[in-house]
Amino acid sequence: MPIAIVIVGILILFLLIARFKLNAFIAFILVSLFVGIAEGMEPVQVVGSIQKGIGNILGFLVLILGLGAMLGKLVAESGAAQRITTKLVEKFGKKNIQWAVVLTGFIVGIPMFYSVGFVILIPLVFTIAAATGLPLIYVGLPMLASLSVTHGYLPPHPAPTAIAATFNADIGKTLFYGIIVAIPAIIVAGPLLSRAMKNIKATPIEGFVSSKVLSDDEMPGTAISIFTALLPVILMAIAALADFFLPLESSLKTLLVFMGNPVMAMLISVLVAIYTLGLARGKNMKEVSETLGSAVSGITMVLLIIAGAGALKQVLIDTGVSEYIGEILNGSSISPLILAWLIATIIRVCVGSATVAGLTAAGIVLPLIDGTSVSAELMVLAIGSGSLMLSHVNDSGFWLYKEYFNLSIKDTLKSWTVMETTVGVMGLIGVLVLDIFI
Repeated sequence: MPIAIVIVGILILFLLIARFKLNAFIAFILVSLFVGIAEGMEPVQVVGSIQKGIGNILGFLVLILGLGAMLGKLVAESGAAQRITTKLVEKFGKKNIQWAVVLTGFIVGIPMFYSVGFVILIPLVFTIAAATGLPLIYVGLPMLASLSVTHGYLPPHPAPTAIAATFNADIGKTLFYGIIVAIPAIIVAGPLLSRAMKNIKATPIEGFVSSKVLSDDEMPGTAISIFTALLPVILMAIAALADFFLPLESSLKTLLVFMGNPVMAMLISVLVAIYTLGLARGKNMKEVSETLGSAVSGITMVLLIIAGAGALKQVLIDTGVSEYIGEILNGSSISPLILAWLIATIIRVCVGSATVAGLTAAGIVLPLIDGTSVSAELMVLAIGSGSLMLSHVNDSGFWLYKEYFNLSIKDTLKSWTVMETTVGVMGLIGVLVLDIFI
């Protein structure tokens, strides 16, 4: 019976979001109330669980996502993203143009939300395709694969960061393992897959290619652009290495681990970006502050959706449903990593949002790691991979890609959906391979 109630709750969530187009945050709260009361909790207790779940998840993420949005905005508006793209294209040349856009998508995608990275980079992809005469899908899909992988696998993006918090996974290790898994996933789903799609005719739809293109003098230098965009990753990676190699009593280890804490890494990176991409480029503090303010206003709904998913997770825990599901699944001979990936995939197909799928799956499978040796960090990556699977008409990313590339539904399914599914499958394979060694 408890599982039946959860299944009904997930179906209601799907109907409210996909069929009736209800705001995802409100849908999460309504489904949390339904599941809690149907499982026998007092209404007041359910409200308490919802409040607790929202507080627990946002207490950590508000800082990470707020600072991450600020850094992404500075990277975009300063011209750093454009500088990285143009320099890589220049260095790689036409023959290796796919690898240039892959690296661009990866570097820019780490600090920037998917939709922001898409809108910033896609006009440059159109320009590259036009200048080289190469098919648009051939040039664009590798960049989108990079953006998608960073969005689904790597902190400080919302879903992987929130899932890591749910499982109490180490952010630095999650990032390190995520990069290892991401590299082959991007290569297969990007450059290799797109070569089989040259016959898909895509053209930029008129009116959609509108982006401020800066002159060479207006953009920051290549080195400072790459350094600033990747600084959070650098700090977290150094902290992970220090934690592994330096002795426990080392004061240097304490300092490096402190600086590599996700909150501190993002704060330091934003402060550096304020100077390198703002003040050093001739902007005054008022202009920079306005940029930071506009960045934060853009993530309000993302935070609310994550809060709603946190509320449902807490209700599942407080009603005992998570433990019940965990006990049933623990009796299965299937790897918890595969089960987590499968559940995330099912929710992704039903609901559409990768963030919603990942966070909902995390709440359901949380008990799976109790009493097992499975890595919490690999569980984050397994769920992240599953949350990218089989994107179709209920996913906003599907329509963003379709309209910008001026494709039919059929060709969008043949290219975008296949790419996203390849990313998800490669992610699972990478996680299972890492599980042998970790």
